[in-house]
Amino acid sequence: MSAGSRPLLHGFVRRLPSAAVAVAAALALTACGSNDAKKDDTTSADKTGAATGAFPVTVEHKYGSTEISEEPKKVVTLGLSDQDAVLALGVKPVGSVDWFKETPYGKWPWTKELWGSTKPQIVGERDEYNVEKIAALKPDLIIAQYSGMKKEQYDTLSKIAKVVAQPKGHPDYAAPWQVMTKQIGKALGKEAEAEKKIADIDARFKAVRDKHPEFATKTLAVADSFEAGKYSAFTKTDPKSIFFNELGFKLKPEIDTLAKPGWNVAELSAEKLDVLDVDRLVWVTSSTEANKRIKAEAFYKKLNVSQEKRDLFVPYQDPDVGAAFSFNTVLSIPYAIDEIEPLLTAIK
Repeated sequence: MSAGSRPLLHGFVRRLPSAAVAVAAALALTACGSNDAKKDDTTSADKTGAATGAFPVTVEHKYGSTEISEEPKKVVTLGLSDQDAVLALGVKPVGSVDWFKETPYGKWPWTKELWGSTKPQIVGERDEYNVEKIAALKPDLIIAQYSGMKKEQYDTLSKIAKVVAQPKGHPDYAAPWQVMTKQIGKALGKEAEAEKKIADIDARFKAVRDKHPEFATKTLAVADSFEAGKYSAFTKTDPKSIFFNELGFKLKPEIDTLAKPGWNVAELSAEKLDVLDVDRLVWVTSSTEANKRIKAEAFYKKLNVSQEKRDLFVPYQDPDVGAAFSFNTVLSIPYAIDEIEPLLTAIK
């Protein structure tokens, strides 16, 4: 697999090689308190089984369709954020993939309670799966929604268990979170519950838009920078951009035109930073040192967004704000909204 097809949950930069992924692993940020009064029940897993009469069910996907004859009891998730929707529907995956060389369970505040003391078997890293480990778990169902699973991998894994691959009609890593949640809900026999959770999140986004109609008049961009002189602006298909668009902000089409085909970012040199001169600029950063480096860039200091302090530097983790809107799932979105809304409204 080419390095260009691999996303990062921080940068989601589909062209970065593993070495750059390791750099992203070192990102830092944690959670300020959230407003419990604004929370819905999305963070509570449904403890009931599949709906009566839900099976058999047929789920269409990128590589055809998969018929699931009965409720799956052992589920393996191979998409980078698939475990969130599975957990939200009351199922703890027995296997999951790793990324950033960190454990994909029990870490994030929106999933920690749902995982509890349960630890899934790590069965691969991003889109490189350990077939032997997956087979040893004897799963009933393998889910790969937010993934870059190839046809050969699908065929191999289909000999082990039922596989629901990426949603059809969308590029890899570009299907809306609603579509992936519906696919997962259908596969688990919990379609109505998945729809309810989607509706709850849509209502959360609408509440913010109604509360802040001024967001609709503002253009926003999301960016990052791993090293001096190199910057990335995220396209409209990236989860981070989707999140802010659903909050009501307008995105900048020019970023999409500058991105290479199949990439979720437009790579910018310092001389091209004027593309980021928007009404609101959100940097997902790795450290205070990175923040200082970006702010000190001569070309950046000339931008109105910088001079008027309309830029926002958001850590990926500790607190986990950047991670939450990078995941952009039914579990992480409420947390992300609670954390980012006051930061955005503090900008004048």
